Amino acid sequence: MAITVSLVALFGLVLFFLLRSNTLGYGSAFIAATFGFFLASTGAAGPINQLANAVLDAIPNL
Repeated sequence: MAITVSLVALFGLVLFFLLRSNTLGYGSAFIAATFGFFLASTGAAGPINQLANAVLDAIPNL
């Protein structure tokens, strides 16, 4: 749960800075966020979470 919240916060910050630097338009950001919400409600959410957990487990603790 903590990892999921941390990743959401990280992706939210990246999206915020892309919007601030005019690299990403508001329409594209809306589409990306909407896609994320719809993707989370599909069957792909489980494997994506497992992949994210596997990648985070592979990173050695500093």
